[in-house]
Amino acid sequence: DMVVQLLSSRELETEDERLVYESAMNWINYDLNKRHCYLPELLQTVRLALLPAIYLMENVATEELITKQRKSKEIVEEAIRCKLKILQNDGVVTSLCARPRKTGHALFLLGGQTFMCDKLYLVDQKAKEIIPKADIPSPRKEFSACAIGCKVYITGGRGSENGVSKDVWVYDTLHEEWSKAAPMLVARFGHGSAELKHCLYVVGGHTAATGCLPASPSVSLKQVEQYDPVTNKWTMVAPLREGVSNAAVVSAKLKLFAFGGTSVSHDKLPKVQCYDLSENRWTVPATCPQPWRYTAAAVLGNQIFIMGGDTESLLLS
Repeated sequence: DMVVQLLSSRELETEDERLVYESAMNWINYDLNKRHCYLPELLQTVRLALLPAIYLMENVATEELITKQRKSKEIVEEAIRCKLKILQNDGVVTSLCARPRKTGHALFLLGGQTFMCDKLYLVDQKAKEIIPKADIPSPRKEFSACAIGCKVYITGGRGSENGVSKDVWVYDTLHEEWSKAAPMLVARFGHGSAELKHCLYVVGGHTAATGCLPASPSVSLKQVEQYDPVTNKWTMVAPLREGVSNAAVVSAKLKLFAFGGTSVSHDKLPKVQCYDLSENRWTVPATCPQPWRYTAAAVLGNQIFIMGGDTESLLLS
């Protein structure tokens, strides 16, 4: 019972499900005569569909202890069916054998600028596969996504040609389900978001312009909002020095950074804007090597990497 409880625990962290499978088999083989009867129960604790396809077919499906035991063989056959469904991108797989383990390293793909989208995908880096997960309840585009702990927050976006959203949807990666959080104070799209000290910040973007053309976006916003997941409340914090949309927003060293973006005058902005939480103010500590927007930012060690996007000119050394 203790082994089953350990291997099936939601708190068990691993980046390689082969370790779980091999642990189960090692326990069985340690005292095969007495423990062989527990094999089906142990196999059900292993997320077999998360194993690399070749390993599942060549190591697990051919394991003699499994092939000679009807119940164990059925469990593996079900996992193979789930694996094929994943490989063929044939809809969402809800079986427990395909549910990701708790891990500090999970990569999700979602959203976009051009088309309305409700799809969410998990990138399984070990198996080199893209796994469909539960659809976003409300299709949208030009929203922002940010992870806090085991939850992914998507904020705002455009739900239709004329609609800009305040909505906040939360995806729980452990329970694989969506829920709604308190809406933002300002409806926006083309904004950035980042986590800082366990709170979510949304930065800049556009909102819907008022007047005769409701589909037209406003000028780039200066407004910055902070969301506290504990209280489920939004608060306005210090505005940007210069309004931007489509900027690369990231947190590092207890500060927020907004790189480039589209300015109020619709130009590509060559500035780095930095938010100091302790002082609740933005500064401009540096200039970008070139004007850019629609870029992505990621932190690695003590460096921030800016990738891709729309640039005004080639950067020459």
